[in-house]
Amino acid sequence: LGGFTAVYDWVLFHGEGYREGYEQGSSLGVIEGRHYGTLHGARIGSEIGCYQGFAFAWRCLLHGCATERDSKKMKALESLIGMLQKFPYDDPTYDRLHEDLDRIRGKFKQVRPCRLSPRERARGVSVSPGCWGRGPRSRR
Repeated sequence: LGGFTAVYDWVLFHGEGYREGYEQGSSLGVIEGRHYGTLHGARIGSEIGCYQGFAFAWRCLLHGCATERDSKKMKALESLIGMLQKFPYDDPTYDRLHEDLDRIRGKFKQVRPCRLSPRERARGVSVSPGCWGRGPRSRR
């Protein structure tokens, strides 16, 4: 009977320890998940805000330009602004968040002013040091 009690106590203790560990792990997991979500949400928000500031500033600068090239830039810029306005800022469960964010990044790359055309690259034009993500004389 003594061996049975020892085994029973061990099983009971083991089950109790498992339950306590599971509860603590779940609690810590929730805390860690919130921290991770807050951090990455802030990064995405900062990135989107940067794109919005860029887009609105360039829309003001390009407004009223009559050249065909600038009108193409303006159309692409308006497309970027439309994508930014449709972005679901307050829906953390949005299932296409990363796909939409990738489209916004692609459109931003299309309209940013520091992108060199093939003709400019052939002429050896360099990029100004103030351009986003690219240093002086850096080329693709």
